[in-house]
Amino acid sequence: MEHLHWSPEFILLAVLGCIFIYSLLTNAIAKTILTLPIIFMVVGYLCARPIETLAEPEVMNDGKRLLAEITLVLVLFSDASRVRFKALRQNFQIPLRMLVIGMPLTIVLGMIVAYGFNPESGLAMALLTAALLTPTDAALGQTVVTSADVPERLRQTINVESGLNDGLVLPFVLFGAILASAGMEGANTDGLATSALVQIIVGPLVGILFGWTFAKAMDSAQDQNLMAEAAGGVAFLAVAFSAYIGAEFVGGNGFIAAFVAGMVFGNSYKHKIHFIGEFMEGIGQLLTMFAFLVFGALLLPDGLEHMTWNVLLLAIIFLTVVRMLPIWVSLLGTGLTSREKLFLGWFGPRGLASILFTLIILDEFDFPGEEELLACVSMTVFLSIILHGISAAPLSKWIGRDAK
Repeated sequence: MEHLHWSPEFILLAVLGCIFIYSLLTNAIAKTILTLPIIFMVVGYLCARPIETLAEPEVMNDGKRLLAEITLVLVLFSDASRVRFKALRQNFQIPLRMLVIGMPLTIVLGMIVAYGFNPESGLAMALLTAALLTPTDAALGQTVVTSADVPERLRQTINVESGLNDGLVLPFVLFGAILASAGMEGANTDGLATSALVQIIVGPLVGILFGWTFAKAMDSAQDQNLMAEAAGGVAFLAVAFSAYIGAEFVGGNGFIAAFVAGMVFGNSYKHKIHFIGEFMEGIGQLLTMFAFLVFGALLLPDGLEHMTWNVLLLAIIFLTVVRMLPIWVSLLGTGLTSREKLFLGWFGPRGLASILFTLIILDEFDFPGEEELLACVSMTVFLSIILHGISAAPLSKWIGRDAK
């Protein structure tokens, strides 16, 4: 009986059962304060001990890394592909200000705060911490971007910002990780700067090449009625992972390539692109479930173990002052009300991108003070999942009343 309780089959059946029950109750859950991230984070945390027994630590690390890479490539490509430059022309000022002014200010302020709390870790670790906690995840406040109470321009702004800032922050994450790793005693720093520059320059070039080439090839196939509509999801996978693998093959950063490829593909492909959204609502949502489950099972317990009052305070400051003050500054002169600025500042949830970046960076590099970094990211994402999840519905109604 004990063997059955802890067997991989039993654990997998339990997780699949949770996924099935969630699927059955999606409409009912949507009317509550519960969200997908909250549910699967809790499921993962409750399954933490048995999940750790499923395989050796090395195998578990490889599995985490693979899940993180697959999910991040799809998220970066799909988010970027949904941003239409033509549609943004009428309402580009607000998201552009948040990305061009707000995002760099968030990183700088976050680095200052992180360094102030833990100066012995150095500026590089402070930069890495700030960069990991800068990208936002609209899925944590899904009610906000789907609610009819929220004005269209605010919903569009949140979607555009969360769709683009995870890809735009990647170079900062990469530089922070390289600098922090180079600070380790005995680290080989030969060629690190050159390698980083090559990754950041070559990655976008490969993304442009693959995104445009695949878009035009698919357009041609559809114009000649050679391509079945149902094949769009398969083609999406091929484009996203070809850009990633192609960039890695020639020394570029695959994640940056996937992000740029998505942006170029979405704005070059002349036919309907609904297949990407449909795919991400299915397989993409399943990957998201597993990503939050992994967070609850493998990252959150370690983060809680190393949590201190300093870490908790730092997480709260990152979710409030570090996010909201730069966004407020970036929106000065836009004509938005104070209530709208606060709303956009608050709904910068930290979620999937921060989790995936952290999983990959911790596996790729060695840092001083990894435990503190993990605790800070875990606690910030944990609080964000809870606070943004439960505040989405009431604040949507609050901003809706203001609009009326």
